[in-house]
Amino acid sequence: MKYHRQRIVERIFATIFFICALASVAAVLLICVFLFASGIPAMGEVGFFNFILGRKWAPTDVPPSFGILPMILGSVYITLGAILVGVPIGILTAIFMARCCPKPVYKVLKPAVELLAGIPSVVYGFFGLVVLVPLVREHLGGDGMSILTASLLLGLMILPTIITISESAMRAVPPQYYEGALALGATHERSVFAVVVPAASSGILAAVVLGIGRAIGETMAVIMVAGNQARMPKGILKGIRTLTSNIVTEMAYAADLHREVLIATGVILFVFILIINLCFALLKRRMNK
Repeated sequence: MKYHRQRIVERIFATIFFICALASVAAVLLICVFLFASGIPAMGEVGFFNFILGRKWAPTDVPPSFGILPMILGSVYITLGAILVGVPIGILTAIFMARCCPKPVYKVLKPAVELLAGIPSVVYGFFGLVVLVPLVREHLGGDGMSILTASLLLGLMILPTIITISESAMRAVPPQYYEGALALGATHERSVFAVVVPAASSGILAAVVLGIGRAIGETMAVIMVAGNQARMPKGILKGIRTLTSNIVTEMAYAADLHREVLIATGVILFVFILIINLCFALLKRRMNK
């Protein structure tokens, strides 16, 4: 009797998990259908290459111009800058926390990293506006609202994701790997960097992918510190507008073709994220061979 009840409970939970999985897949499919059904006709009306490669965004002109190349480059430049800032610092911090950090320091550092993950984007934006923008303006020139400022801020914002997942991946490596390297005569540092880190490369790669996704999809903080200027990038100390910022800034008053083009911008952003995930999946498969 007890075994029969256990089987019933297992089947109920298996059904619940299956329904949740179907709901997740259905949500993704609905988003895809909405984006592509609304965005692709707009691309066809504007012209795909005029839309992707156009350098002028002026929806109020007669006739209007819907070129999103400045926003594409803005998103790419800011994301690359965030990667250069956040990935090395995040991975090295995770290595320190997983293998080198004294317990009293870890008890303070771990909650601090978790606290960073819980700070709202608008608070990061205010920090960038009050601290980073004047700092860049006074020491490097320009008005402070620039690609560099947004990259520094996004690099800070992706740190919790990279640190937390990378640390978990390194702690999941069997201790025999590290101990075996020490037994063969390797130093502590060499054992960590030559054995533990490569063994945790899959988890570290996943952390980097999630960090890039956070950076390329961030909106509020970028609007506040990047200048929000729909023009071709002219240097890291100049303002720019990203794809997400473009959508959020103009969707409130957009109508007809203008609104559909903004949805088409979301399609391009969606495709970018798919390409990034595909590239990292191929890289991960090659590393595991």
